[in-house]
Amino acid sequence: MKSVERVRTALIASGIGDVIIDLPDSARTAPMAAAALSKHLNQDVPVGAIVKSLVFTADERPALVLVAGDRRADADKLKAATGASTVKMADAKTVRAATGYTIGGVPPAGHSDGLPVIVDRSLERFETVYAAAGHPHAVFPILFTRLVEVTRGRVADVTRDELPATKS
Repeated sequence: MKSVERVRTALIASGIGDVIIDLPDSARTAPMAAAALSKHLNQDVPVGAIVKSLVFTADERPALVLVAGDRRADADKLKAATGASTVKMADAKTVRAATGYTIGGVPPAGHSDGLPVIVDRSLERFETVYAAAGHPHAVFPILFTRLVEVTRGRVADVTRDELPATKS
């Protein structure tokens, strides 16, 4: 798969190496990725350790937002982080144009250098996180600190809890 090879080349060039994991089960969503990795690695991988690579448009300009699998991007927080007056989720055509990848396999690295990257602070809970590698059956492990370095991402608080908080 060309898309996975592009990610592999980017990871090797950045010094991370050839660490892509090919999964027999789909990793298209964060819960699916956590389940597939847990099964493959024979250890529990929390949904929060899965990096969701989401493309938003901030004042019509695409930005890649890396979010923990157990969190949701918050438009108001994204507005504050980008300084934009309007923020919305990008459609599939915009995602493909901005990253070169289709939804479900968008990696945090291996696309154009001009795409701004915001890394949600909630990901730093995990030393190692797992991100898409260009295809819904391919992922790679990366240290949180390296994720920020490799993507040249800016760490910011741009999410809210995935599930509504329960009142005690």
